Amino acid sequence: MSILEKEVTQMSVKEQAKAAQLASKILAGLTEQEKNEALHILADELEQQAAFILEENEKDLQNGREKDFTQAFMDRLSLSEERISDFAEGLREVAGQKDPIGEIVDEWTLDNGMKVEQKRVPLGVIGMIYEARPNVTVDATGLALKSGNSIVLKGGSSALNSNKAIIRVIQEALAKTKIPADAAQLIATTDRKASAELFTMKEHIDVLIPRGGGSLINTVVNEATVPVLETGVGNCHIYFDETANVEKAFNILINAKTDRPAVCNAAETLIVHRKWLDEHQQELEQALKVQGITVHGDDHIVSTFSEAVPATEQDWAEEFLSLSIAIKTVNNAEEAIEHIDRYGTKHSEAIITEDARSAANFMNRVDAAAVYHNASTRFTDGSALGFGAEIGISTQKLHARGPMGLPALTTTKYCMTGDGQIR
Repeated sequence: MSILEKEVTQMSVKEQAKAAQLASKILAGLTEQEKNEALHILADELEQQAAFILEENEKDLQNGREKDFTQAFMDRLSLSEERISDFAEGLREVAGQKDPIGEIVDEWTLDNGMKVEQKRVPLGVIGMIYEARPNVTVDATGLALKSGNSIVLKGGSSALNSNKAIIRVIQEALAKTKIPADAAQLIATTDRKASAELFTMKEHIDVLIPRGGGSLINTVVNEATVPVLETGVGNCHIYFDETANVEKAFNILINAKTDRPAVCNAAETLIVHRKWLDEHQQELEQALKVQGITVHGDDHIVSTFSEAVPATEQDWAEEFLSLSIAIKTVNNAEEAIEHIDRYGTKHSEAIITEDARSAANFMNRVDAAAVYHNASTRFTDGSALGFGAEIGISTQKLHARGPMGLPALTTTKYCMTGDGQIR
């Protein structure tokens, strides 16, 4: 019976993790060509089964409409033929990326003649916990498989039908390749106990990667005994310095705020130098009004903008994920950096300025995974940076930081070659 004609195999979480671990042993020994061929087959299968995936996605969308999910939430949940084609193309791009496995990171020969090599190897089994983002099911699987890792996926209940459909297509595709179908697993239940079990399965899971809102990420970080690669929410700031070029400033701000408001690299707070604002206040207010952006401002903004609402303490820390923005006025770059230090989430921050020294100071001192000079924060994305896809954006400082592509899903081991040396 075709995998598309039956439900995803129902196993316990432990059984799935063990199966993924066994599959990872086989996967680690495959060649780059074998992995690339599998990803191309997987991409083709997704496009061929788009109608099936969309049919199942509609069940999730209907449930979302009945529960009155927000527009931002529905946008993340929604699939289309175009988005599925984008998933497939992302897999093909990942296949075209250089395989990090086997790369010699460093090598040297000791005085006794023994050769030492530090080599990239897979992490093993990745546990992925995420919310209503069916694209993560594909992106994470593609990156895991290309880097020689198995993956156990636990998506949000609101996308359960979509994720089950996608993983069924993936497993059917893998059955035609050298990669074991068990290398990609989905925990297809809404029972929260399943997540808790995954958090503590150190004997089978090598790393957990949470991707979603702050509540989900904090839960994983606080409860997991498995090592966590922490991704973060995006309270991203754009700072208009005193010398900011008006055209650049407006183009960058509007792109960062409106291109896709519901994503983590969208701008949520605008910080403006008071002298710049004094000259361009009406233009800025009009530019935001045309886009339908609601302004939450400090006292100065509320007193000068006709429709601004007072910003609360929560607004400065808010990931709006909508057409709302907080605006803070400052007297200098020091105040801008202090504001970011207090409210930022170490995701993406940008300065718009024609002063090279101001730009360098900002970029050196701001603590974030990605910093920009005269460019939109929307580029903090694996695809935009040429990774093909990303498994998440790390805001921590150990192992990996920023958009995580293939190298972030590897570790290293030392391989020593001798000729009878003893110590």
